[in-house]
Amino acid sequence: MKKNAFAVILLLVSITSFAQKLPADKIVGVWQCEDYKIEVFKSGNTYSAKLLWSKDMFETDGKTPKRDSKNPDSKMKNRPVQGITHITGLVYEDGVYVDGKLYSIQDGNT
Repeated sequence: MKKNAFAVILLLVSITSFAQKLPADKIVGVWQCEDYKIEVFKSGNTYSAKLLWSKDMFETDGKTPKRDSKNPDSKMKNRPVQGITHITGLVYEDGVYVDGKLYSIQDGNT
């Protein structure tokens, strides 16, 4: 999953570079790579992204969804990683995406 977090960041940097010449909402949509699929969506005046699919989102049995077990909030430790909003608060400013937070399920930190 560490590779996935890095890949998501890399994808967003790539999108940012591509989007500099495009309207802010061009980032909105479903983005798929070999190992994962995310959905970028607008949330008020910011952009967020959630995990739709990842090759590492199931336990070794291939059926049991991995859980957000490292989350510091005990109420969230049992939620499946699929559908978690990993990126929040991206702002489109002067042709680039700035700010934003990335939640890592590997360690439960933002």
